[in-house]
Amino acid sequence: MLVNEWVDTVWNVVNVRPKTLHDYKRLYKRHLMPVIGSMSLDEVDVVVLQRKLISLPPQTARHCLMLVKTIYREAKLYKVCSNNPADGLRTAPIQISEKKFLVWEDVDARDWGRYNHQVRFLALHGLRWSEAAAITQADIRDDFVFVSRTVNGPCKSKTSVRKVPYLGWFKPLPMTYKPMQKCANKHGVTVHSFRRTYAYLLKTQGIHVTTAQKLLGHSDPMMTLRVYTSVLDSEINDTGEKLKNYLLLNV
Repeated sequence: MLVNEWVDTVWNVVNVRPKTLHDYKRLYKRHLMPVIGSMSLDEVDVVVLQRKLISLPPQTARHCLMLVKTIYREAKLYKVCSNNPADGLRTAPIQISEKKFLVWEDVDARDWGRYNHQVRFLALHGLRWSEAAAITQADIRDDFVFVSRTVNGPCKSKTSVRKVPYLGWFKPLPMTYKPMQKCANKHGVTVHSFRRTYAYLLKTQGIHVTTAQKLLGHSDPMMTLRVYTSVLDSEINDTGEKLKNYLLLNV
């Protein structure tokens, strides 16, 4: 059986969220189909895959490898192939750089054009774009924003279903990601960075990390801690001043 033929079946049987399936199809069509699509399942070998993965950026390579493993896992389960050429394959480590974000005061001081309300809403509520784009006025009641779905379907996890205090600025978000991402990029940040703006605001206002975890909808507390341990240069400067004042008063 050709890989292309089997993949058409995989899309119907694999148990993933709609957005994940959409991403799988896009990755396969762009990166994998030109290389292995016309080969039989048992004809694909590790050299072919490794050569392709090496040519891709680390994060794209990681996602493509996961997809190949999924395709062959299902193939072995349905007994249409005898081996998985992706077994044992590794990709280059993803380089994680410090993610840039703006503090709330900077967000509020800037002109975001037609998305002035939407950007401030994201920065003051910490919703993922897909969650915020699904919010309607009916989801805002009793001084809370109730998060129960995304534009792609159900929420990412049970912890993503939550309520957060409503602080104003709601206007419906565009139903596609690109317009607001383009707007954010002009200011050197991303749409997702406004979640970090919110997390940092919680931190500076003394909100406990476990409360912040619930407000952000994180299933893993370590994700929240990574944001809470973000330190800005201004905090280093403030620390120096606080220590000097302490010494003046106590020495």
